[in-house]
Amino acid sequence: MDNFCEALKKLKLTAAESTEDSLEGCLDCLLKALARNNAEASEKIQENGLLQVFPGLLAQQSSCTPKVANIIAEVAKNESMRSPCVEAGLIPPLVQLLNCKDQDVLLQTGRALGNICYDSHEGRSAVDHAGGAQIIADHIRSLSQNTDPANQKLLTVFCGMLMNYSNDNDSLQAQLVNMGVIPTLVKLLGVHFQNTPLTEMCLIAFGNLAELESSKEQFASTNIAEELVKLFRKQTEHEKKEMVFEVLAPLAENDMIKLQLVDAGLVECLLDVVGHTVDGDKEEDIAELKTASDLMVLLLLGDESMQKLFDEGKGSVFQRVLSWVPSHNHQLQLAGALAIANFARNDGNCIHMVDTGIVQKLLDLLDRHVEDGNVTVQHAALSALRNLAIPVVNKAKLLSAGVSEEVLKFLKSEMPPVQFKLLGTLRMLIDAQAEAAEQLGKNVKLVERLVEWCEAKDHAGVMGESNRLLSALIRHSKSKDVVRTVIQNGGVKHLATMATSEHMIMQNEALVALGLIAALDLGMAEKDLESATLVQVLHKLLSDERSAPEIKYNSMILICTVMGSEPLHKEVQGLMFLDVVSKLRSHENKMVAHQASLTEQRLTAQS
Repeated sequence: MDNFCEALKKLKLTAAESTEDSLEGCLDCLLKALARNNAEASEKIQENGLLQVFPGLLAQQSSCTPKVANIIAEVAKNESMRSPCVEAGLIPPLVQLLNCKDQDVLLQTGRALGNICYDSHEGRSAVDHAGGAQIIADHIRSLSQNTDPANQKLLTVFCGMLMNYSNDNDSLQAQLVNMGVIPTLVKLLGVHFQNTPLTEMCLIAFGNLAELESSKEQFASTNIAEELVKLFRKQTEHEKKEMVFEVLAPLAENDMIKLQLVDAGLVECLLDVVGHTVDGDKEEDIAELKTASDLMVLLLLGDESMQKLFDEGKGSVFQRVLSWVPSHNHQLQLAGALAIANFARNDGNCIHMVDTGIVQKLLDLLDRHVEDGNVTVQHAALSALRNLAIPVVNKAKLLSAGVSEEVLKFLKSEMPPVQFKLLGTLRMLIDAQAEAAEQLGKNVKLVERLVEWCEAKDHAGVMGESNRLLSALIRHSKSKDVVRTVIQNGGVKHLATMATSEHMIMQNEALVALGLIAALDLGMAEKDLESATLVQVLHKLLSDERSAPEIKYNSMILICTVMGSEPLHKEVQGLMFLDVVSKLRSHENKMVAHQASLTEQRLTAQS
């Protein structure tokens, strides 16, 4: 410690006049002290004002320069020292040193700048101001093909510096993207494939940049997919695979890159991972299985990549994924159901899948999860069934397979995501299926639950879907029994509220359902329609210039129907409907204009 203190004093007093030999001895002493106890030695260096001495030493550019830069790099390992390094004016001379040719100077300077930038806004800002990132990016570009071990070490340090410089900072990451860093780093990955430290540093840098939306296009214009898949195949350790996964996941959000990854053979790698880890009970096996299966599902979100893997239902990947659904592993069940939901994004795929017996697999899966309440699996399986129910030709097949009965088992669920998908599945199933709509519409438990969920103000999606299903049961069944079940269970007021929705499609569905209620059992619905202020709602819809033509048309039909009720007729008379309706006779939509004439006649005749 005495030597260290002496070296500190000597450096401070005689730095400018010292010979290189005596200077070197002092610097060696500092480096030894830092190696022994970095934090304590760094503090002493700062306390003795040596940080302010270093800019002068760096500017001299002697044989001692690498040691000075090395000392700064060691000091800057301490978080508390990074701002003092910036305040001491070390960044400009360090950035200036990046222009020299000496490899050792470049290495230590890269380390010093990288450490000062680590988690330090001041450090990054100063390097940005001095233009350090551009010089380093240029170095990486010019050195990228050189596979000499010393050069690879330098490249690793430079990549690390850029990573520390831009980590968690969108504007600096965007700056690196604009400098064209991405193609250079991808090239590094290919050329230095065998150099583990350098490839790992590239991966971490990719992880930084891949989250940025503007980077995806640049990545897509390189052969990143090929390089990452090649690197992934080489990995045997869990941590190393995870590093590649961390880059693949954000990149695979881009549809073009999804397709490139499929073409590069990533799917086969993922299926291998699943095969090796599905029966494992180690934490890393479970983690890898989840990551691989999640990534697989992500690849299927792209239309082109999904269609390629579906391959008209003959694709080996599609067949493998189907085998996940009956698996004993919840993660695979989930991924399998989500994959089916993604494959079921067009009618052709849906029809093929239903014809090949996929529905029974999903029903069996749901049945296994009625009691244990695995919400994610329930949600995924219901999503798949909902999508499969969209093509007209599939509806009757799903109904005869018992889908509605299975779905109704989940009515007791208190989980909004499950409720939402359950409602959507039933709504798709009964579209233009009168018999099924009537059967479900007479199911008191279902209608009670729908009316309850129509008030789920905390869950707008569930509330909206409940209203829509309530309306659909009436519209598709056109059944007096269904109408009575809805009236008896308090559904009318919700349909009246639905008519005021901001979504035109929901307004229209509500008006058609209310029209059927009024036509099929006006007497029973009269009080509910009154208390729901339906007549005022209709007046508002007809008076509002923003109302779509079909809204105006169906509102007038409903006015004519409710006039069959004495109290509702009085309300119509009291609201001066004639003025509003007569203006609509000149409406540009012929159907609206014609209905306005008919409605006006009805109002005039009964006034």
